[in-house]
Amino acid sequence: MKSDLDRLMTERNFDALLVTGPSQGNPTMYYMVNGAQVGEATVAIKKRGEALVIFANSMERDEAAKSGLRVINQNQFNITKLLDEEKGHRLRARARLMSLMLDELGVRGRVSVYGREEQGTAFALWNELMAIRPDVQIVGEYNNTIMDRAWYTKDADEVVRIRAVAEKTMAVVENTWNFLASRKTRDGVLMKDDGSPLTVGDVKQQIRRWSMDLNIEHPDDFIFAIGRDAGVPHSRGIETDVIELGKTIVFDIFPREAGGGYFFDFTRTWCVGYAPPEVQKVYDDVLEIFNISTDSMQTGAPCSQYQKMTNDFFEARGHPTIRKDPKTTEGYVHSLGHGVGLNIHERPALSEYEGNPDTFELGIAITVEPGLYFPDKGFGVRIEDFLWLNPATNTLETIGEFRKDLVIPLKDS
Repeated sequence: MKSDLDRLMTERNFDALLVTGPSQGNPTMYYMVNGAQVGEATVAIKKRGEALVIFANSMERDEAAKSGLRVINQNQFNITKLLDEEKGHRLRARARLMSLMLDELGVRGRVSVYGREEQGTAFALWNELMAIRPDVQIVGEYNNTIMDRAWYTKDADEVVRIRAVAEKTMAVVENTWNFLASRKTRDGVLMKDDGSPLTVGDVKQQIRRWSMDLNIEHPDDFIFAIGRDAGVPHSRGIETDVIELGKTIVFDIFPREAGGGYFFDFTRTWCVGYAPPEVQKVYDDVLEIFNISTDSMQTGAPCSQYQKMTNDFFEARGHPTIRKDPKTTEGYVHSLGHGVGLNIHERPALSEYEGNPDTFELGIAITVEPGLYFPDKGFGVRIEDFLWLNPATNTLETIGEFRKDLVIPLKDS
């Protein structure tokens, strides 16, 4: 949580944090400026033990002020004068601008950098800055960054926002269920009102419309895949595929607050009209391990043990797993779940590998999503819920409730 930043900075011996770039599409900046909508020239600096300060373009000063944080107008540093003095050398001028910002806050020592910027550009900038400022050491982190740790747990205010996205998402899911259930059929295919076959693209268009009406967005689209594509976990679905009775549909929807913000993640598998016996058996296996794993989750447990539990269960039922055969594209081919927040994938990781440090901590917000996939047989199954380990009650709460029925019965049947 954000309240942990000073402690984490002390543990890692960071004198300051520096973030560059806009808030849109840049989770670190969005997080640090409390969701204020700032542009690509923005720099945010947090000195250890002090509040974050935003250095904003003057045109965005009012938007930056919505953060509730101190805002400094970048124009006071006169970038045009810096460019003149450096005879148009933009790299040196920008490094000097960064140096002036650090001076404004009295920052020296180890400065850890974050944000979204072209890698080569950032590499050149930080090397140039250190060349002109020997009293500043720019530090990069990999994997277990200070932001990864801050995002690892979610406080109640963050979860309020996630719940709001979940509530809207459940309305979209309910609409989708009812839309499919209300269709007439012909020759085993769902039909539109005009008498033509209903396609994946038609359904996705409806989902996008409902989402827009509810002010949630899909920056990476969503998954609505039928038949063989349901057997490939991240296939988004082929828009021209028709919706056939009895074929599995994997509906994985992971929207966020419009304009950037917190994500929600949720999956159901459906068959319209009926489910073939083979599909029902696989579905029952997935639902059983979903319930076993979630019922056993508790504070302090290593996250890896739940992936191990899932691998053990599926292997005992005769299903392939990537633990047993890393090259397999059938059976259980991914981890049990992951953290979700300002990114759709965050820590902790419910993965089984040597040295996985992640444990169940109060405040984690995770998905649990076991699945089995058989593309050559033309189907796949995944069930996913979003869970929060409530720090106040030490209970694992489901955020976004929806029934786990496999079959959508047709209303005219």
